[in-house]
Amino acid sequence: MSDFSALKKNLKKETAEYKRIKVALLGDSATQFIVQAIKGMGVEYSLNIEIFEAEFNQIDQQILDPHSELYKFNAEIVIIFESTHKLLQKYNKKAQSDRKMFAETSISHSKQLILTMQSKTNAKVIFCNYTEEDDRVFGQYASKVEESFIYQLRKLNYLLEEMAAKTNNLFVCDLSTIQNTIGRERFWAPSIYANTEMVVSVDALPYFAQSVVQIICAFQGIFNKCVILDLDNTIWGGVIGDDGIENIQIGQLGIGKAFTEFQYWIKKLQQRGVIVAVCSKNTESVAKEPFENHPDMVLRLSDIAVFVANWENKVNNIRKIQKILNIGFDSMVFLDDDPFERNMVRENIQGITVPELPEDPALYLDYLYSLNLFETISYSGEDLKRTQQYQKEIERTIAQETFTNTNEHDFLKSLSMVSDTKPFDSFSIPRIAQLSQRSNQFNLRTVRYTEEDVKRIAASNDYLTVSFTLEDKYGNNGLICAIILKKENYKTLFIDTWFMSCRVLKRGMENYVLNTIVSLAKENGYKTIIGEYIPTAKNNMVRDHYKNLGFEPFDGLWELEVGQYTEKENFITKKM
Repeated sequence: MSDFSALKKNLKKETAEYKRIKVALLGDSATQFIVQAIKGMGVEYSLNIEIFEAEFNQIDQQILDPHSELYKFNAEIVIIFESTHKLLQKYNKKAQSDRKMFAETSISHSKQLILTMQSKTNAKVIFCNYTEEDDRVFGQYASKVEESFIYQLRKLNYLLEEMAAKTNNLFVCDLSTIQNTIGRERFWAPSIYANTEMVVSVDALPYFAQSVVQIICAFQGIFNKCVILDLDNTIWGGVIGDDGIENIQIGQLGIGKAFTEFQYWIKKLQQRGVIVAVCSKNTESVAKEPFENHPDMVLRLSDIAVFVANWENKVNNIRKIQKILNIGFDSMVFLDDDPFERNMVRENIQGITVPELPEDPALYLDYLYSLNLFETISYSGEDLKRTQQYQKEIERTIAQETFTNTNEHDFLKSLSMVSDTKPFDSFSIPRIAQLSQRSNQFNLRTVRYTEEDVKRIAASNDYLTVSFTLEDKYGNNGLICAIILKKENYKTLFIDTWFMSCRVLKRGMENYVLNTIVSLAKENGYKTIIGEYIPTAKNNMVRDHYKNLGFEPFDGLWELEVGQYTEKENFITKKM
């Protein structure tokens, strides 16, 4: 990770072409260096972060005053940073009888501030939790004394997490874990605080900034979706082809414990929705044997979305995996114990993340934990199905190849596709919000939504909404597309949002969706549909989307006359 000096140098770099994000920082202590660190870290993630920094200790004033600089700045993201040291000062001023309720009163105040802010702005809020600080008044007995500071502090962090879980536009930046990782001596510098009011040391600033920027990236749909695994000496010790299944190192003995724990971590990522793929130089049947027959294997073939094992070079094999998954290389992480293979992939595949794994497998997990490679701001039941959906996609790809010499229409007909097409509802809203955050390639305007945003739109009379699932004879892809239509006037609908999972491309879904949009326009008396394409670094694939669907260019936008529309051919049936 870059140190603070390097982050400051980043501020001199040209960032005009980077995505611009407006961020407000409200703090109860000196925040000038925090601002520099966040902006500098943003450069490393190709973000141009513009920051409004409130005056010292003006959190309440900025939020409660409807005419404050905070609201004039119109930030997309607001960071609230209340330090533990300042919190201790507030605690000290409380009467002893009030200290048992310190956590409750503190979280109640914070909740009121957030609700007030959310009533005035749609900005997302990043609330920093509290690093641990024990005044040692009760020694180690403090865990039994409800009015002790450390007891109240830990309770406050729990209540903050509980509040964030129930508040869709509120996210926690975990400073407490950062301090636990790097040590309090590195996070907090008393002598510097005494002279400057800085509560975060220069050493800790990059960690703070990285955590904030990773959350901001997740808001923008910039996060890793797939982990690609080497096998030998990466997920087990030894070489399966030479040592045989009985002699690879895995289980609860010796270094085998490290590989077993590593596999448990991968398994949890898979269950969270991260795609797991295998890329190994091996004979496929030999490589699969531990997954099928070793009693100590945590990972099984059912956990692997794409399994590629052959004697070709790994660069070509990773490209093959990318083609199957249809996600960007910059959404992929490749884990391999071999420095040669890591360098080969790193040098030949732009954008892919290739961590420099330690030589000692016992250190793999701590190192990977420190990188936080799989940040997310959402989680839904759909995530549990993702591996199976990609496995079914491989079956479709294989089946499609048998039709290449005949007719693509025959292949599409053979799929027996059905779509559940309906307005947004309480079941679909979490997935729609998640899809908006994850969809980069097939996303016409790349607008990101939280669950709270989607709920507001679904309840508004100013919009029409449609969600689409897609199911075929191979399985259910789940919710794969969402449309938000804004009522511009009595005769015009504007396609505010059209995003779709790339898994379902080339199956006629685009035609089916447009037929549905036109039908909805006719039902509600609208004569014209307007579409807009806003280019990003990742959505070039839909640059000609509206042109290909028959829209005409119109004042920088795209226009379709409802009365002149002829329904487009597709082989998808609406689920009844």
